[in-house]
Amino acid sequence: MVSVRHGVALLTAALTAVPMVGLVAGCSDDPPAPRAAPATPTPTVAASYDGDLEPAAAVLALVPDEAETLTVTDFDQVRKELGLDELGDQSPPADIASFWQRAETELPLLTTGMLRPAEGRLASSYGFTELDVAWEAHFFGSDGQELGWVLRFRDGVDLAEVQAATQDATSPVNGAEVDAAERLVSSGATGDPAQSWAADPELRALVGPAANSTYVARTCDPEAGSGDVDELGAYSVQFEGSLVTARLGAGRQDLFTRMRLGESDPAFAAAYGGGVADPVTGRIGYVMTDPAAAAQLALARRLPFATCP
Repeated sequence: MVSVRHGVALLTAALTAVPMVGLVAGCSDDPPAPRAAPATPTPTVAASYDGDLEPAAAVLALVPDEAETLTVTDFDQVRKELGLDELGDQSPPADIASFWQRAETELPLLTTGMLRPAEGRLASSYGFTELDVAWEAHFFGSDGQELGWVLRFRDGVDLAEVQAATQDATSPVNGAEVDAAERLVSSGATGDPAQSWAADPELRALVGPAANSTYVARTCDPEAGSGDVDELGAYSVQFEGSLVTARLGAGRQDLFTRMRLGESDPAFAAAYGGGVADPVTGRIGYVMTDPAAAAQLALARRLPFATCP
């Protein structure tokens, strides 16, 4: 476990790639308002799916415009984080069980894997399990109901068997579409990038770096608390190692206020330690002191820094 003090130091170093004004939570004097970040030209044409991008960036082209929130869990990154890159279906059952136990308690998973409840049947009938999934994304509507999902299978998995499973009424991938070229299996995804999240430059600017998990929302969280803050549109939360980076948009004047809102929320303060803010880029960083709880607070939309005015 990384200490809060050491973790904040790491986070501060991670954010120094751009000029920043940092603040550890609890300081009393805010620095002068920052200058707006230089404008970066953003393509106006929505990009098609690009499997070479990091999962959270790649999947935007498949998320329909009507979706309100998106979760992405990179199981390849999770395996790497735990030093188990080679773990697979043929690994000893005890090793597999240990992996999932560690992943669920030590890392901020935004899903524990939609295939896992049916793994026994999938393995015996089709030869694949959740361990064959490289990354998994789910997207939800404004009412919180799931609109669809995307699985990207690891290289070497027999996609013909996955295709067969989509015709099985008892399979969790029943009725899904298979893109063998991109190794994707999806339900509810859009085939038109112009009608996807990739068509929104604001959303594209919020994702990209490698992470264990990424959470993206198109609106502020009305139930996350209250505070004297400015309007907030789309934001993202990146969970990487022991650190969390929230991206709220460049040039914010209320970022220090938003960062401090979590201090009075016991559940948030127990999972997110310290705090470093960079108003120029609109980023807030925390150290995860309870990764599993940190992920659950994001899923429940109980993140004080993302509150509505």
